[in-house]
Amino acid sequence: MKEYSTSESTVLCTDQHVLAITTYHPKNPVKAALLIAPATGIKRQFYDNFASYLAEHGYGVITFDNRGIGESLVGKITKNNASLQCWGEKDMPAVFDQLKQTFPNSKYHLIGHSAGGQLVGLMHNAMDFSSIFNVACSSGRLRNMNKSYLVKAHFFMNLFIPFSNTVWGHTKSQLVGMGEPLPKTVAQQWREWCNGQGYVKTAFGKTVHKHLYDELSIPSMWVNAIDDDIANDKNVDDMISVFKASPAHKLILSPKDHDLDEIGHMKFFSRKSKVLWKHVLHWLETN
Repeated sequence: MKEYSTSESTVLCTDQHVLAITTYHPKNPVKAALLIAPATGIKRQFYDNFASYLAEHGYGVITFDNRGIGESLVGKITKNNASLQCWGEKDMPAVFDQLKQTFPNSKYHLIGHSAGGQLVGLMHNAMDFSSIFNVACSSGRLRNMNKSYLVKAHFFMNLFIPFSNTVWGHTKSQLVGMGEPLPKTVAQQWREWCNGQGYVKTAFGKTVHKHLYDELSIPSMWVNAIDDDIANDKNVDDMISVFKASPAHKLILSPKDHDLDEIGHMKFFSRKSKVLWKHVLHWLETN
């Protein structure tokens, strides 16, 4: 018998954009409430097994689709004006407000996957988190990638994205195994930030004029795997450097140490990687 229930609903952002969310309600009083912020172009259903595990252990959880992705795509993707920046400035704060309304008088934690952890400093209400647990979260800087992956990364970022946006009016990421189709501006910013330094830091003083990266003093955990070609150690450190005030802890995982074939950039959240999820529980219990 399940120790939790789920519900599907929507959240309204300040600019009236509607986002699809899934809420996981433990049957017993919640230990804390968690916002799972997705990677670029990844639908919320990807995190269902992981969110269910956390709910079974007494945590209230919300997952969501960013605007332009999955069930939060309204109309034609070619006419969608979503950006990475508005995901952090509008989408994540709105869903976090919903988390607080659903689970009042609780402690709140962000679990960020890749972009979901990178963008937290753009949230105006990020100070209300008690901690951040980031998985495969890094600057994604091309210059720091191993030569064996660099050709593939350059092809996607600097050839495929411009070509796809020009020909189709959006980025057909699914054709190269990079998640859902992306609105044009999302892919453009992704490309610019990964070609720069410190990811979102590339936009400071240009499109990003207000942020909390210098002020967020809550503890953060940064988890990456030795077989992750994107969030390698150099890129994780590059991203941590943007969070100037956060006490950062690091955990580097090896698939072999956990009898896994791979972890990479995505497999931490796979049901096959359930053995890794104890690290999240330990973090939540101590923060």
